[in-house]
Amino acid sequence: MFGKTIVCVDESSGGRDAIALAKQLVPPDGELTLAHVVCISAWEPMALRAAYATGERTKRGERERAEGLLRVARDQAGLASGRSSISTRVVWSPSVGRGLHEFAESGAADLLVLGSSRRGMLGRVSVGHHTRAALNGAPCAVAVAPAGYCDHFRTVRRIGVGYDGSLESKKALEIARELAATHHAELSACTAVSVPLPTIGPGPMAPRVIERLLHNARERIAELGGVTPMAGYGPPLEVLASYSASVDLLVVGSRSYGAIGRLVHGSTSDELARTARCALLVLPRSARGAAAYEDSNDRRSTVIDGAVGGDQGPRARIPRR
Repeated sequence: MFGKTIVCVDESSGGRDAIALAKQLVPPDGELTLAHVVCISAWEPMALRAAYATGERTKRGERERAEGLLRVARDQAGLASGRSSISTRVVWSPSVGRGLHEFAESGAADLLVLGSSRRGMLGRVSVGHHTRAALNGAPCAVAVAPAGYCDHFRTVRRIGVGYDGSLESKKALEIARELAATHHAELSACTAVSVPLPTIGPGPMAPRVIERLLHNARERIAELGGVTPMAGYGPPLEVLASYSASVDLLVVGSRSYGAIGRLVHGSTSDELARTARCALLVLPRSARGAAAYEDSNDRRSTVIDGAVGGDQGPRARIPRR
């Protein structure tokens, strides 16, 4: 499922939260790499102005600091033993998001794990600028740990899926089934029921109509087998955000447009990445490698350890993210 995983480690508690979540999602025989991104944009002008040796000494010191940070994070998380493959890597890039994307692509990673912003509320997913950049356009699945996950939310006992019958949500359900089997966890799936206003006219909808819609939605999910059916009436974001409070891990698929094989960060997933009350796992459109997507104006510039990285009508639905 997740054979090769990259965990983003920084100097905040978000790195520890990301490692704790990775330990839950990645099997013992999976390859786990702790990565720290050093932004090189600040160094380039210095290298142009100063002598080569001076610039190199400065970068060498930064690399040693980053390597020390990764070693401490690995040892504190107890990753030195019990895993067949654990490594650390310093990545140099103009930005954190770009560096993680290119490293994940060059290493054919299956999963990228991130922590929440240090300013996030305890138990909530709250992405900062760097995390949002890493989430948008990632070439693999992305998991985001809520703030405080390392100390308070390590056990996965209830797994939820955002489901609307699309191919993306079916893939999300497939992955969630595997995770539920591994963790012996309860599995549920939730869908949002909404009705366009032009179909119902002015005034509130009768409660019995809403209940019938919810009942029908739950019946459709129950037909999937092996899942507890859940449904809520309202905008998908509100329904899923509320639903996330009842599970330990929420699995969703990214929207169906955008680059194949890339995780496209749409409005619903964007807000979930700020408001989810549990760990969040977002899957890309399809398996990595289905198609390549590169901006012709965006040349690779990441340096990794010295190498250039190169019912028709009213129905239950969750708009594609």
